[in-house]
Amino acid sequence: MNINNNNTKQCVHCEYEFDLDSTMKKQVGGRINECPECVQELGTETTVKYLGLTSGDGKMANLSIVAFDSDEDRAAYGAAWQAATDPYTSSPSRMSEVSGSFGGVRIRHVDHQAGNPNHKGHK
Repeated sequence: MNINNNNTKQCVHCEYEFDLDSTMKKQVGGRINECPECVQELGTETTVKYLGLTSGDGKMANLSIVAFDSDEDRAAYGAAWQAATDPYTSSPSRMSEVSGSFGGVRIRHVDHQAGNPNHKGHK
């Protein structure tokens, strides 16, 4: 296959020429010299899956960045967060109230920036 752009690579495994900018390559990840099909077949993607979570509180929203071991864990925790957080109020419910919906998901907090609740109407 001959792709006419500057972002092509030859796969180190199958020697197939592929486009680094393709949607498929961006979705599956892998090393820069691995085609998307080989990444999926060989399971070489090892990138940590991150999720950014926010909740409104005052002048600045709370922001947490959380790392996961898999896309499935990331999706389960994200769904639980959305179930526990009302986007129309300033404070989320407790995540412990929905712990059954994500069971044994392993998470690691990468960063947390607390919001500033000091604004008009708050004491």
